[in-house]
Amino acid sequence: MLDAIIILLFVTASASVGFTSIDFLPLGIQEQISNIEALRWLAAGFSSIIGLAIGLVAQTTYRRLESRIRKTSIEVILTRAIGLVIGLLIANLMLAPIFLLPIPKEFVFIKPLVAILGSVMFSFLGVGLADTHGRTFLRMINPNSIESLLVAEGTLKPSPTKIIDTSCIIDGRIEPLLETGFIEGQILVPIFVLQELQQLADANNDQKRLRGRRGLDILNRLQDIYPEQIIIHPADYDDISTVDAKLVHLSQEISATLLTNDYNLSKVANLQKVSILNVNDLAQAVRAIYLPGDTLDLKILKLGKEPTQGIGYLEDGTMVVVEEGKDYLGGSEVRVIVTSALQTSAGRMIFAKVPILV
Repeated sequence: MLDAIIILLFVTASASVGFTSIDFLPLGIQEQISNIEALRWLAAGFSSIIGLAIGLVAQTTYRRLESRIRKTSIEVILTRAIGLVIGLLIANLMLAPIFLLPIPKEFVFIKPLVAILGSVMFSFLGVGLADTHGRTFLRMINPNSIESLLVAEGTLKPSPTKIIDTSCIIDGRIEPLLETGFIEGQILVPIFVLQELQQLADANNDQKRLRGRRGLDILNRLQDIYPEQIIIHPADYDDISTVDAKLVHLSQEISATLLTNDYNLSKVANLQKVSILNVNDLAQAVRAIYLPGDTLDLKILKLGKEPTQGIGYLEDGTMVVVEEGKDYLGGSEVRVIVTSALQTSAGRMIFAKVPILV
């Protein structure tokens, strides 16, 4: 629709110019023309063709410019606009003394010429400097300005808030995940999760008490290291009895992601359309994949089912069955070659053999 409007405007304007241009001919020439109205319409038609050609060029140029602007990030547009304004201001300040100089009338065209050339030159200089140093300048003013603008325009999506449950805190793997930066955004620790940790720490059962104290220690460390990211959330629900149900309700209420390693809680939350980050799923996803022919260093810890087999374990707990590994039982690490891998319901198994030294 816009393309048609642009072309129509140029055609209409050109036709109008062609139609009225006859009036600017000398009267003597106009009197010699026998059919001036026909000449008007002929001029209008010829001008319309020229206007159509100009309109097509303008429309194509506009579309290319629009496409290029759409592909340009808001950060670049903003910094270039600032650079352009600064360049024009500098140009006006530097060229102002020139306009005060007395210039002869025959050279009066020099002033506007210098003004145009100076403005163009400093404008390009300002835009060039903005492309080179604009991002640094914006970050000096406000370190979060670029990210805020990109989030506002929809180019970036804000990191969702996470709600962590008791099992994930006690598990402890959240600590290295935060250190490596894989977990972004605020992490809320609901007050009822903190109360559950305290109840575990005060329990009579030694195992529960140890788990509770471990969770509190980990939480204290995380708050000391990430005070702005780990937040104690005061929300509680007296009408909801279980902690898991409270976690799901809070996640739904604030549209947060639930961070857990509890399999049953993950299933219940998924049924209620709550986003889940399961630490166990992450650990499973990042486990190293070994293909036949790969080598790994392994310590043989026990005998296998077959008389000559030895068994060792990778750091993630994966069992490795080594043919002819009996002779290396209890010794130092030995380099083995992977022959195959098997995924079972109980987990993954890797089969390997000790290379024959020639």
